[in-house]
Amino acid sequence: MSADWGGGRSPPIYDVYGVGNALVDMEYRVDDAFLARHGVAKGHMTLVEEAFLHRLQADLSERPHERMSGGSAANTVMAIQGFGGSALYSCKVASDEVGRHFLDDLADAGVATNANAGNSDGLTGRCIVLVTDDAERSMNTFLGVSRSLGTAEIDEAALADAGALYIEGYLSAQPLGLRAAVRTRELADGLAVPAAVSLSDPSMVRFFRDELERLLGDGVHWLFCNEEEALTWARTDRLDLAITELKDIGRACFITLGSRGSISVANGSRRELEGFKVQAKDTTGAGDIYAGACLHGLRIGMAEPQAARFGNYAAAALVRQYGARLRTTADYRQLLQGFKR
Repeated sequence: MSADWGGGRSPPIYDVYGVGNALVDMEYRVDDAFLARHGVAKGHMTLVEEAFLHRLQADLSERPHERMSGGSAANTVMAIQGFGGSALYSCKVASDEVGRHFLDDLADAGVATNANAGNSDGLTGRCIVLVTDDAERSMNTFLGVSRSLGTAEIDEAALADAGALYIEGYLSAQPLGLRAAVRTRELADGLAVPAAVSLSDPSMVRFFRDELERLLGDGVHWLFCNEEEALTWARTDRLDLAITELKDIGRACFITLGSRGSISVANGSRRELEGFKVQAKDTTGAGDIYAGACLHGLRIGMAEPQAARFGNYAAAALVRQYGARLRTTADYRQLLQGFKR
């Protein structure tokens, strides 16, 4: 295990403690005309209200779709669990059928959750994912009760027994979620639990920058983002300048470049790791499994560039199928076994 994991403390109960939204993804294949008809921003995540969600669902009612538990950080901790680690996910769902489906999915995979995760009235969050023929995914997210995720959902004892903390930047868009995320990161700092944060989406950087800065505090151990998020953060069109800024935030930074691979920046060294060439069907969840693979690689002793290469390998495997996660735990284990160091 990496010396960074758990700040050098005794072996943790949970390799990763995750905090984020709890969503059930409903994924449909559409064309660009459908996106234009509904004013959907292609390739981005948009927070939507219940009325818009119902309008989309009405127009999609005759189309086949797949349902899978999602949420960015949830996908990441599922990957860590699948690769052979252990994880707990702090989240909030309603006591409805969709919420039970979400919690059952995590439990079946071996991921623990906070004891009060499913006690709320209302509607569980869900995301309508629209996938076009070019494999771009456009996400329309209704947070439901996840909007009220707060400090009550944080298990401080479990965090104290974790090797690392992972927080999705999407929480910057909701006041209670931001407060919970900041509090959890502060607790982790005090416990010497290293923290990882993802910027999550260009829209988060563009519209919630001040909130993301609060979440990041004085910096985190690992920072995850994609190229567009990096450039948006630095307000530049030059990736080298963006990396200079990001290095002030993360002790190690991982920047995904789509099919071109990713960049690892750590210990004064920058390495660009080439992507694996595949025919992409759906890019939903590629950044999430990339983060999970990187963190698992670091946990088992890979150096940052090798962990980034494993992230590339995992993301390439995921985009060959539809959906934000691999189908079974065995699929994650086989992926790890197939990766050549």
